[in-house]
Amino acid sequence: MTNYQKSLNEIIKILRVNDAKIIAHYYVDEILQKIAEDTGGFVSDSLEMARFGQQQKESTLIVAGVKFMAETAKILSPEKRILTIDSDATCSLDDGCEFNEFKRFCQRHPDREVVVYANTSAKVKSIADWVVTSSIAVSLIEYLTSMGKKLIWAPDKYLGQYVIDKTGADMKLWDGSCVVHEEFKFTELKDMITKYSDCDVLVHPESPRSIISLANVVGSTTKLIAASKTSKKKYIIVATEKGIFYQMKKLSPNKIFLEAPTAGRGATCISCARCPWMKLNTIDKLLKVFNEKDNEVFLPDDVIRDAKKSLSRMVSFKEKNIINKAS
Repeated sequence: MTNYQKSLNEIIKILRVNDAKIIAHYYVDEILQKIAEDTGGFVSDSLEMARFGQQQKESTLIVAGVKFMAETAKILSPEKRILTIDSDATCSLDDGCEFNEFKRFCQRHPDREVVVYANTSAKVKSIADWVVTSSIAVSLIEYLTSMGKKLIWAPDKYLGQYVIDKTGADMKLWDGSCVVHEEFKFTELKDMITKYSDCDVLVHPESPRSIISLANVVGSTTKLIAASKTSKKKYIIVATEKGIFYQMKKLSPNKIFLEAPTAGRGATCISCARCPWMKLNTIDKLLKVFNEKDNEVFLPDDVIRDAKKSLSRMVSFKEKNIINKAS
């Protein structure tokens, strides 16, 4: 029996005894994504993780991801016990948008509707008019702009700028960024494209404008995974967290996947296309998740109530948009 099979068998027992299921993000290590899949859990983006968890009969959800993802699961499933694998696993976008500071920012612009990205705390979501994911950011902002709305956008300035470029929206941008996507380097990526000429470049819109300008496809994690499958190219250069390679390689085992460069010549990168907080999620910590004392997510009832409103507006818009496109 392999080490993986031994760990898997032990985790299956732990999940059964504790009436639990695992929901995992595309950015955690391959082994955790595989365990989630092999135990009947789910791997996706942060919103779909939470929505899947909401539909499960199990009373406990284990989140293989970061803090705001666990909070989103708690917002949608307040009756469930939500556990993180590592309570220190956070996000630079979430950390960089502190609630009181952001609230003051919004109060300085009372004529604007507040749109926040999913990568924010539950408290920040609770004072927003809308929560948005990268998959519907452009379509939602197009809609709000057509209604004559002036907007506040937080926290990712690069995604916000991308949306402005696509929609012409009047948006005040919060000055936040992702430590992974901000590291990608324009000149080095151009050199890589020249070297691997039979390539497609897939870029997450949390990246700087210069990186986006080199992309064949710009989109959410789900969109990039789909694009990697449909691409006819031999080489796929990917400008997002490397954990996503697991799903891409499953769909296209004969393609060669390359990380977009994150350091200039002779430099040392900070992230190297790896989120340091996602990497805090490990199989050893998963095996001990029910022994920890500070890894359960608790949120005040009023925060859950108000954050759920802004999340629900987004979900309703998304579902209506899908129906309209299909009709």
